[in-house]
Amino acid sequence: MNQNGKVKDLLLWTFLAVILGLFVSFAFLPLLGVQPVESLKIMLTEIFSDRFTMGNILIKTTPLILTSLAFAFTYKANLYNIGAQGQFYMGCICATATTLALQTKLPGIVVLLLAFAASILGGGLTGLLIGFLKAKFNANEFLVSMMSTYVIIYLLQFLLRTVLQEPKREYLKTAYLDSSAWLPKIIPGTSVSLGIVIALATAILIWFVLYRTSLGYRVRVNGMNQDAAAMSGISPKRMCMTAFFISGAIAGLAGFTEINGMQHMLLTGFESDIGSYGIGIAIMANANPIGVIFAALLFGALQVGGTALGHSTDAPASVIDVMLGFVMLFVLMSFFVRHKLEIRKMKKQKLQKGEA
Repeated sequence: MNQNGKVKDLLLWTFLAVILGLFVSFAFLPLLGVQPVESLKIMLTEIFSDRFTMGNILIKTTPLILTSLAFAFTYKANLYNIGAQGQFYMGCICATATTLALQTKLPGIVVLLLAFAASILGGGLTGLLIGFLKAKFNANEFLVSMMSTYVIIYLLQFLLRTVLQEPKREYLKTAYLDSSAWLPKIIPGTSVSLGIVIALATAILIWFVLYRTSLGYRVRVNGMNQDAAAMSGISPKRMCMTAFFISGAIAGLAGFTEINGMQHMLLTGFESDIGSYGIGIAIMANANPIGVIFAALLFGALQVGGTALGHSTDAPASVIDVMLGFVMLFVLMSFFVRHKLEIRKMKKQKLQKGEA
């Protein structure tokens, strides 16, 4: 099967898995005391009811695209960045601190550019540390990246109790950012900011880097076979650190789009599942940067629809996690089944060639 055939096959299997996952999740709803047909009607009606609600999908989608790209990039190098949540928070910290320190001293556009750079650098250096520990000491990047999230969460809580806490010292949050340092809104009647454009541009840029540059080629070759990569002059250790730096930078950028584009302040415990959702989205999209966009849109729509369902019925807040869980389960199952079928097909072709 050629490359185009493989892509079409992947899209078909993923699409069928998503549909089946949604079907099973709605069939599961009666166990939660919710009627599936009525639930579907409410979700579709609410999602497309007005411009503001549809804009909320793009708001939810923006950081999901970036955190899933963060996982996808290291995945292409056969590495696992489980710490996108922590790198996201580090991006939030850097963007907030930079903005609060400079918003009264410099023009808004300059502050935005500096906060943009600070979030990328903060997330990137966090990722680079994980990559360094992997390259230098062969530390398990899965565990190191996961534990780094807890370190950054405690750092965030410390900062919100000290130097970044709002002036009255009553709440664990920062002061509001000045409106001059907000990302501009791009859709009238909604809260959708320029962040969605940044996220889409980043997905396209990462696709270009992975599939149209020598750096992306080295990353992918290193992911397929490190020994072969080393024999061809590609340093696996350097690729490890590079991949983690870029991955962390992308996750840190998600912090900038969320702080300067939506929240306009930093507080403890917000968007606590964005890293885990990003992993699921990247897996659903088979780590393809363009596929990530559509998978993130689906997750964003389900989040908004699930919230509307919770407001309109007695459905528990966990109903959205049930839906997303079933979708992810069936997508993973589809990958397993497709892989088994491909192996069986290859064996059959080899037998046919042997008989010939």
